[in-house]
Amino acid sequence: MIELFTDPWILGLVLLGTILGITVGAVPGLTGTMLIALSLPLTFSMEPVAGLVLLVAMYVGAVSGGLISATLLRMPGTPAAVMTTLDGYPMASSGRPGRALGLGVGASLFGGLISWLALWQLSEPMADWSTKLGPWELFSLVVLALALLAGVGDSTRARGLLAGSLGVLVAMPGMHPATGELRWTLGMTSMNEGFRLIPVLIGMFAIGKILEDLTGKEGEVEKVSGKDSAWIPFGVWKKQLINLFRSSGIGTLIGVLPGVGANIGSLAAYMAAKRASRQPDEFGKGSEEGIVASESANNATVGGALIPLIALGVPGSVIGAVLLGALIVHGLQPGPLLFRQNPEAVHAIIGTVLMANVLMFLVMLGFARWIAKLSFVPKKILFPLVAGCCIWGAYALNGLWFDVVVMLVFGLVGWRMEKAKLPLAAFVIGFVLAPVAEENLCAGLMASGGSYLPLLTRPISLCFLITAVVLLLWKKKGSANTP
Repeated sequence: MIELFTDPWILGLVLLGTILGITVGAVPGLTGTMLIALSLPLTFSMEPVAGLVLLVAMYVGAVSGGLISATLLRMPGTPAAVMTTLDGYPMASSGRPGRALGLGVGASLFGGLISWLALWQLSEPMADWSTKLGPWELFSLVVLALALLAGVGDSTRARGLLAGSLGVLVAMPGMHPATGELRWTLGMTSMNEGFRLIPVLIGMFAIGKILEDLTGKEGEVEKVSGKDSAWIPFGVWKKQLINLFRSSGIGTLIGVLPGVGANIGSLAAYMAAKRASRQPDEFGKGSEEGIVASESANNATVGGALIPLIALGVPGSVIGAVLLGALIVHGLQPGPLLFRQNPEAVHAIIGTVLMANVLMFLVMLGFARWIAKLSFVPKKILFPLVAGCCIWGAYALNGLWFDVVVMLVFGLVGWRMEKAKLPLAAFVIGFVLAPVAEENLCAGLMASGGSYLPLLTRPISLCFLITAVVLLLWKKKGSANTP
């Protein structure tokens, strides 16, 4: 892994990906998912390791970059930075924008390093353990992941499950994984392979966002001023040590859970910090503890989300779903075989998380204020540029205009889902995991002669199913009064 990152080309890609991620994360309306989905076609001609390095660096940078506009403009650049606005902006508007940015960037680095350590130490043991899983266990694992969709986003549990179910439904057209028969193709040869992942993602997260912004009301951008230093003394970090470890741990653990994401990790850590604080009344008014908790947690979800991706082939976030597609496009099989057949890819992913977090820290401290000015780019310039990139990205996948049409259709779908408060993350996770579940279920049924009993007679499979049922029942009980 060390030898890999002595290559100037690889280091340059890490730096480029991190800067692009920070830039996009800092601009409200642009997301890391959009950036990675649009950049994926660019990696087709690259070596698999180089392509993965670029995309993972973008992931790290995008999650971090959201704190810039959240702190300086009270406009979260990413959903994960929503909690940061509660304390970052009040601190910045009181004349301490440098301190607010310094706390956020330092906490982001700490959370990223903690999650990198977990990724480094846990991904291979988890992969070795997963070799003991057969098709029944893998199917039950996907059922468990789908059960977690009930809590995705700020919507009700029912809406989360509905969005996930719609994603599963959209994954059905195409070739049956066991029999090879075509289904739901409407007689169109273009539908023989079903809906491809990249056009669906670009449509829902890029075109859908453009439509949402074009039809919504533009809010007034609020500015802050101040020339205080962004360098935070060691004594301040010493006081925040327990908060840093607690929030980073929460973020890492939540990142491992498929479909949950950085915004939920940030919220959970923020609320935990508020409950543990000796000054809970300061939260929402410029609390240093609030900024540290939010930013360390949302960055820690990055390494956490990559653990199930490379160890089990199960994406732990929406961006993880795009990276899963990137691995497959480059001919790599996520899961335990990745460690044996392509260890250099695993080392590249793990090493990039470390390098990107360090570079993110240096870049953001030095250039945060200049990057934030990108928020003032007129939408009449930004939107046509993004839309053109979307069309190019969808067409470049296979040279088919059908993929462009799919992208536009799912742009409308994503826009309407946002209007109906149906979480897009749940839809995408359902769309990605449905073929995995069906393939393993078919393999299990063929091995057992059509019997479903192994789902209950195999201990690990039964454990996954029981956990899924408990999660669903617990969430229903907890959300009885949820509107």
